Amino acid sequence: MWKEFKTFAMKGNVIDLAVGVIIGAAFGKIVSSLVNDIIMPLIGLVLGELDFTNLFIALGDGSFKTLEEAQKAGVATLNYGLFINNIVDFLIIAFAIFIVVKQINRIPRKKAEEVVKTKACKYCYSEIHIDASKCPHCTSELSD
Repeated sequence: MWKEFKTFAMKGNVIDLAVGVIIGAAFGKIVSSLVNDIIMPLIGLVLGELDFTNLFIALGDGSFKTLEEAQKAGVATLNYGLFINNIVDFLIIAFAIFIVVKQINRIPRKKAEEVVKTKACKYCYSEIHIDASKCPHCTSELSD
């Protein structure tokens, strides 16, 4: 069973998938940083110095200026500002993947060269295996 697992794990598709997941995770962190550290502060500035990370509704008693204060007090919160950040994250990642896939689809694909496995019998013109020494249809000896 270990040998079968090793064979499976070393197939090209599995390795490619693992690399894709790792690169995708790293890309996700970059996009999250872009959204949280650059895009959302700029949007917040345009909308009147609004901090999206502190947009929340406290579901308990008390009034809190920041999400951190509410969480320290142990109050349940509805974090719609963080949800907006995650939506922007998703849209950026989805758009980037769309652009990559679109560019990949533009690359012309070469057709795999077909391996010739048959030939025509020079006597009856039937299709026979390329390594045949005798035609199964007309029983002629082939000297190729």
